[in-house]
Amino acid sequence: MKEITRIGVVGAGNMGSGIAQKLAQEGLNVVLVDMRDDFVQRGIGTITKILEQGVERKIFTREQVNETLGRIKGTSDLKELADADLVIEAVFEDEKVKKELFQKLDAICSKDTILATNTSSYYVSEMAAATKRPDRFIGMHYFFHPAKNRLLEIVPHAGTSEETVARALEAGRLHSKTTILVKDAAGFCVNRFFCPLLTESVQILSDALANIATIEEAGKRAFNIGMGAFELMNVTGIPIAVHASTTLGLEAGSLYDTPKLLREQMDSGKNWDLSGEVDESKMQVIQERLWGACLAAAAALVSAGIASVEDTDRGAKVGLRWQEGPFEIMNRLGIERSFRLVEAMTKRYSDFQMPEILQKQKQLGKPFEFQFVDLAVRNGIATITINRPEALNALNETVVSQLAEKFDAALADSDVRAIVLTGAGKAFVAGADIRFFIDNIKKGRLDDTHAFTKKGHELLLRIEESAKITVAVLDGLSMGGGSELALACQAIVATPAGSMAFPETAIGIFPGLGGMIRTARQIGTDLAKYYVFTGKTLSARDGFDLGIITKAVRPQDLNQAIVEICSGEKPDKYRLREIPAKFSDLAKVCSPENVKRLLAGKKPEGVPEALAETTLRAVSRKAPLALKTADELFEAQRGVSIREAIALELSRLHHIFSTEDALEGLSSVGGKPPLYSGK
Repeated sequence: MKEITRIGVVGAGNMGSGIAQKLAQEGLNVVLVDMRDDFVQRGIGTITKILEQGVERKIFTREQVNETLGRIKGTSDLKELADADLVIEAVFEDEKVKKELFQKLDAICSKDTILATNTSSYYVSEMAAATKRPDRFIGMHYFFHPAKNRLLEIVPHAGTSEETVARALEAGRLHSKTTILVKDAAGFCVNRFFCPLLTESVQILSDALANIATIEEAGKRAFNIGMGAFELMNVTGIPIAVHASTTLGLEAGSLYDTPKLLREQMDSGKNWDLSGEVDESKMQVIQERLWGACLAAAAALVSAGIASVEDTDRGAKVGLRWQEGPFEIMNRLGIERSFRLVEAMTKRYSDFQMPEILQKQKQLGKPFEFQFVDLAVRNGIATITINRPEALNALNETVVSQLAEKFDAALADSDVRAIVLTGAGKAFVAGADIRFFIDNIKKGRLDDTHAFTKKGHELLLRIEESAKITVAVLDGLSMGGGSELALACQAIVATPAGSMAFPETAIGIFPGLGGMIRTARQIGTDLAKYYVFTGKTLSARDGFDLGIITKAVRPQDLNQAIVEICSGEKPDKYRLREIPAKFSDLAKVCSPENVKRLLAGKKPEGVPEALAETTLRAVSRKAPLALKTADELFEAQRGVSIREAIALELSRLHHIFSTEDALEGLSSVGGKPPLYSGK
């Protein structure tokens, strides 16, 4: 697949400048084009302002801002895009303007250039028809603000080639987007179920069922969101809601159409008045109307093959920042109740038919099941993707079970010579799902935690001992169980975005899936203790220097590096190696004598003063019992087999999870720092 290094963005407004900013932030060279130089400069000025705000909020450094701006070239000359690998159109929603632009780009750009439209209103196929390269034309629908919102809908039309789809998905990966694959249909995926939430809110007001304040509150409670439909329309612009619903209504029917009151509000030029008293007596009936409209549209789009159940939920959680997607909401409400709510929509809107997927689920009489792990085989390489980006691919019972199922399927496939494990979005795997552990502690189900961990160990051993090469891809952060999963693989390839960390002792437990065992066998027990006791992040570069990471490459070289590893001899990850001198003090700070000092609250000796102080400070914030248990396990695991070492870890699980510190630490995640009692 041809490398993507230079991307053009046409349109320097809020959307186009945001796309250009995100691309440049992630290390890609961008040409930002608009019809006039002052428009271009205004766009670059917008980017600069947002980046400067990032410096003030300590999100970016001054160096990062300068590097980002240095990757953006502004121009009013479309000919500057002649050799671009990908050109993304982000001009205003005018069909004639867009088509004329694509005709010009088609004539200017090289035959290999992919043309993409960011339209939210028109069919991708209609835009592609304006060019002589429909096979190299695709939709790339961004969400506002594109430099911050991680969702990207990839929308091939019927004539888009498989290579173009693959390159568009690769482009999404290169600028850290969570991509969902969507059929070329009006509204694509997210807008198709979100717009009915807006229009139904207005229709409820038009029916005089409740005032705006009540409808707002009902919507916020129903979907657990911070902003209701009317406030959202005020913020984003009422004309946008009218435009979207008009397009959807024409294509998909009356459920999606623009209420008369919504058009009248737009014509008035005024925002919605959000004031008023909330009528609690109307809450349930309004919630049911809102659920009915949104869930009906979501079920209909999946039934029509526009997107999968998982991608529809993913779109809601990543793109709209909902805590639950539509199908998760249906599971929570119950399939029977959800069916009745949608059935009410079929009676209210006579041209809307009960979606097939909901009919089938009602017949099954059970909740929807979600697939969080995907398997694809190409050229003898099986790629297993943990696809739960909204939760940073955290491991839970379902994910581990599906991961084992997909791994065993790849192992049994005679056409597969190597198995690659990767994560969707900006993380490989950000550890285990902590809510599972907390629930088990509170409900006295520590046997469930033990069974889950044992099952995880069995899977990791199969990965480590596989006759087929196993490779972990770290193109984002990995923590805890994620780092342990990577370490179980026979090889690791990482980009600069990749990292590893063991934060467990900060939350009252110890790394329980072999992280201590496998790290110590590669870099020595003392240095392994340093990373476990402090929770310090191991960068891709340091991991490579230590020999833990097999290849450290640019994001653009990732696929080639994977192929090279999978085509070579199986790496010996436990080979003897010389640890670089720059790590010697880190190992000394956790020598047996210094560990005794650290656990007693004293500074380590024989190392630079600054390192001694920072290490003591880091260790002092960790759970004392977790540190003590981890140290005992490290020592007990010296010189025994990996299987014996795993048995030792499992033997300490009940003890550590039954401590007060474990519940305190696990419950503190995302909140106030824990206060450990040492009990």
